[in-house]
Amino acid sequence: MRIDILTLFPEMFAPLYESIIGRAVDGGKLEIFTHNIRDYSLDKHKKCDDYPFGGGAGMLMMPQPIASAIDAVDPEHKALRIYVSPKGETFSQKMVQSLVKNDRLLILCGHYEGVDQRVIDLYIDREISIGDYVLTGGELPAMVITDAVSRYVEGVLSAPSLENESFTSDLLEYPQYTRPREFMGLTVPDVLLSGNHAQVDEWRAEQSRLLTEKLRPDLKTKKE
Repeated sequence: MRIDILTLFPEMFAPLYESIIGRAVDGGKLEIFTHNIRDYSLDKHKKCDDYPFGGGAGMLMMPQPIASAIDAVDPEHKALRIYVSPKGETFSQKMVQSLVKNDRLLILCGHYEGVDQRVIDLYIDREISIGDYVLTGGELPAMVITDAVSRYVEGVLSAPSLENESFTSDLLEYPQYTRPREFMGLTVPDVLLSGNHAQVDEWRAEQSRLLTEKLRPDLKTKKE
């Protein structure tokens, strides 16, 4: 999979080249490219924002630099083009599994008060929000989407690592433990030390159910 990210602040994406995602990029299993929108501005000062028509607070990203950037990066519209926006569909695990089916993603990061609507109308396939709150820009949401999708690209993680995760079956993941067996007076549940895999599976399923009812009862409601 190839992911292109269009942003005014490409230096913010350094974390994507670390840890698991970084190793996947180094190993050729994944391609992640960041593109500075300012490089495509026709303004001699590389300006990319201006005041919104009709008045209002803040500045708005102008259409020309964004349009030129998209045309240069994805001239044949081979990528699914995403704009990260508080107005978009709410990001979810099911959406991750849908997005990973694409060979290419292009993610546009807005900033200031957002982007000129004409860019969205002409160039964007899908608007996505990572939650019901507002951030200073689209860079953090773009990283969230990239990280979540990258985990499901073949070869990035082993298949067992993706099984029984939170939200994969409308349940939260069960508690997990490692050494030492006792820590600050708390011990690992005996069933996990029993060697009885059937009992372990049963315990984990029950814990997932209990945790979901306690922490995210809305997931049960959605399923119903």
